[in-house]
Amino acid sequence: MIAIIDYDAGNIKSLQFALNKLKIESVLTKDPETIKNASSIILPGVGAFKDAIASLNELGMTEVIRKEVINGKPILGICLGMQLFYETSYEDGEWEGIGLLKGSVNRIPDIVKVPHMGWNTIQKHQESPLFHNISEDPFVYFVHSYAIGGNYEKDTLVSSSQYGITIPAIVQKGNVTGMQFHPEKSGDVGLQLLKNYEEMIS
Repeated sequence: MIAIIDYDAGNIKSLQFALNKLKIESVLTKDPETIKNASSIILPGVGAFKDAIASLNELGMTEVIRKEVINGKPILGICLGMQLFYETSYEDGEWEGIGLLKGSVNRIPDIVKVPHMGWNTIQKHQESPLFHNISEDPFVYFVHSYAIGGNYEKDTLVSSSQYGITIPAIVQKGNVTGMQFHPEKSGDVGLQLLKNYEEMIS
């Protein structure tokens, strides 16, 4: 059973719908005990970093997530969920993240239209079970104004997208995986990525 962390951060229905379609069992929860008992965690999210981390802190989730991940539980962060994994965000101020990964969340420069919204290709940087049955340079769906940067660990970069700058699209370090795009809104490619993720952690 996958625990999807419910911290009132955007539309989670489409994620649940995608997982149901793949016959992957999931539960939407605010309960730390449910998260502790789950086989893995998904941290979704759209919206502002500061509101999201404040909500997670208030619910006592930040510490639960840290402990579960340190104990080896697989976690997938989607969009804002992935950004929350990092040490610091510079979205409307400076905010401390969960700190599972080194690096910071920075605004996409205005040399391109912000937000980065719509379909874009991702390029592979290293082999991963996530790419099983995925074509070269597949299109996925992005909606974000901020991206991972700073001194993030380059060896965690599994794939990226080009949008004015190199946007880390999938990152992976041990049991921590992040996807900057929305796999649940990325058609067949997104469904395959979610299926591959589930098989990778099983």
